[in-house]
Amino acid sequence: MPDNVVVRDLRKRYGGTEAVRGVSFAVPAGEIFGLLGPNGAGKTTTLECLLGLREPDGGHLEVCGVDARRDPRTAKRKLGVALQSTALPDKITPREALGLFGAFYPEHVAADGLLERFALTAKADAPFDSLSGGQKQRLALALAFVHAPEVVVLDEPTTGLDPQARRELHDEILRIKRDGKTVLLTTHDLAEAEQLCDRIAIIDRGRIVATGTPAELVARAQGKQSVSLVTDRPLAAALWAGVTGGAEMSCDGATVSFRTADANASVAAVTALLAEHRVELVELHVRRATLEEIFLGLTRSGATATEAAP
Repeated sequence: MPDNVVVRDLRKRYGGTEAVRGVSFAVPAGEIFGLLGPNGAGKTTTLECLLGLREPDGGHLEVCGVDARRDPRTAKRKLGVALQSTALPDKITPREALGLFGAFYPEHVAADGLLERFALTAKADAPFDSLSGGQKQRLALALAFVHAPEVVVLDEPTTGLDPQARRELHDEILRIKRDGKTVLLTTHDLAEAEQLCDRIAIIDRGRIVATGTPAELVARAQGKQSVSLVTDRPLAAALWAGVTGGAEMSCDGATVSFRTADANASVAAVTALLAEHRVELVELHVRRATLEEIFLGLTRSGATATEAAP
């Protein structure tokens, strides 16, 4: 399947600050690709360069086979954008807004069809300032689809929405994927990214530090799992260190936690230790690393990783 978005060695500097330093990724049709990173990491600058809102200092940008730097006008026609918040005149109605935006394109989708698709028919003639947060975000998606784009860029689309509106918007994003469109998504909600995204790129300090499916990113976490347990009475920390190797070990009375690359062997060693000292195991939990832990580990430490080929 061809790549609908290609970003290669993108660079952008603001004065003495290099905001984006050689960012590269590619997104095929029918994929939801998440771009995650802390504030100031370079996500917004990357999107703005792709959308033609900022001129990069270097790199290649391609949208559906079109060089976006050489032919930005054609590239923009293939892009639909829904930002974190949508600003429209208070009294404009969804029907009027769709008609206005559609007039900017030689070919566009009829307003009635978009109103029905995004569950806005009942609010078609209501003023914008009377819409709920979820309805405003659905209208933003409808406006992004007015010219039937091949690539949809969503910048933190669910920020501030209640759980019901968030779920409805998630369903619509997944529908966009089923329709064969490419979705480029930024979010600070790591659970949302894990639920929606086929692949994720984590960006920090202007560079991509990891790329892969959510499962692949978790599996790369040094292969370690977290083990926590509670006993009926405490054992000396030195005894636990001998069993666990002391790797990221925390011992607080009868509660012990550590990380291990071999959970089976570690649990067996713990069981033997407890049997030797006639201590009863009250609770035992083994879990894999979470995407949040991976994200924090990569971005807090400024760690770098070999970027997987897009």
